[in-house]
Amino acid sequence: MFAEERQQLISGLVAELGRVSVTDLAERFSITTETVRRDLAALESAGSLRRVHGGAVPSDRLSTREESVGERAIQRQQEKLRIAQAALAMIPEDSTGSILLDAGSTTETLAGLLASQRGNGGTGELVVITHAIPIAARLSGNPGIGLQILGGRVRGLTQAAVGQSTVDSASRLRPDIAFVGANGIHATFGFSTPDPEEAAVKAAFVTAARRVVVLADSSKLDAETLVQFAALKDVDTVITDTEPSDELSAALAEAGVDVVLA
Repeated sequence: MFAEERQQLISGLVAELGRVSVTDLAERFSITTETVRRDLAALESAGSLRRVHGGAVPSDRLSTREESVGERAIQRQQEKLRIAQAALAMIPEDSTGSILLDAGSTTETLAGLLASQRGNGGTGELVVITHAIPIAARLSGNPGIGLQILGGRVRGLTQAAVGQSTVDSASRLRPDIAFVGANGIHATFGFSTPDPEEAAVKAAFVTAARRVVVLADSSKLDAETLVQFAALKDVDTVITDTEPSDELSAALAEAGVDVVLA
């Protein structure tokens, strides 16, 4: 097989799988790891991928790359709906309690399901705390939901409050469950997001809640973004749509994290 043909196949694998390792590629193509590294270097120079420790990821998986709420809302809609439905099942329909909803397209989908479920009131009011304007808009005025909004400077890209006042407000709460989004879940780096202020708010949510559930579609698995907001051991459950890689599965199991496939 010519190098150009092999490199095209490698580029296709990276796009399909989201991450490839040097050792797996060497085994797949029956070549040395040194040859794989040369192929990856050539593909990186052409802009086809980005090299990371031990392998490569798509070129758009930069540590600071972050899409707007609108862009995220139209991506992986069916996967996010299944994840949100699995999260909804964790909230008793006919009881009181309190949950915290982080900003994000999947948590916003969960808010929409909650609004429908609680629209006619019920036997108890669910307290929902959020810092995200789109989520608050979905839940405002719902008779079965007691909505609380955390204040702060609104970050335009995510339409969510951030800053020290948001962090301080979250630190004074103790909700039953926090449903938190993540831009990356990695075996060694844990849970991450590109923006430091968003990371500080997420970290406060993780610390505050009695139970922490991360909602993340499979595009976030094995990804590392700029700022870690929690170690794997800090989270109780991850709901995703695809079985994590062997390395990530082992790390999550060792950390005591339950993985729910939606």
